[in-house]
Amino acid sequence: MSLSGKRVAVLAAEDYQVLEVWYPLLRLTEEGAQVKVVGVKGGAKTVKSKDGYPCDVDVSADQVSADGFDAVVIPGGWAPDFLRRCQHTVKLVKDLSAAGKVVAAICHGGWMLVSADIVRGKQATCFYAIKDDLIHAGANYVDEEVVVDGHLITSRKPTDLPAFCQAIIKALQG
Repeated sequence: MSLSGKRVAVLAAEDYQVLEVWYPLLRLTEEGAQVKVVGVKGGAKTVKSKDGYPCDVDVSADQVSADGFDAVVIPGGWAPDFLRRCQHTVKLVKDLSAAGKVVAAICHGGWMLVSADIVRGKQATCFYAIKDDLIHAGANYVDEEVVVDGHLITSRKPTDLPAFCQAIIKALQG
């Protein structure tokens, strides 16, 4: 399997976007990666999507560090608004980026990139409703299905998931 030995954190919190959690989680697992769902400190052991679909949290962000992962996937929905309120999830993203590891955000996941202050001077995309947030945080916004700028990978919406996951897999193989 192409990602054997790679460790990936998928962030999840209440009101996550179903496809943006499950598609990468299953696709990366299929490629052989060890995937852990990481939630907020003190959060629920099972979080529900915007549509009520449950997702079990493997570990909270205060129990892990960037050393334990090769990548992080930040899905959208309203979950990023809850994730960025937790200093431990923000620190995890910031530390992974500082270490040059893969940081991948889709849709409203861009909010976490803003809170972690890691988009300044980077080319990135996101769901159009938060593009101003990325721009004001210093990103060079482009409207494309997937944007790769070094170790930062961003996409706009669920229909971008095939390209998003292909970019993550390629980066982890690199």
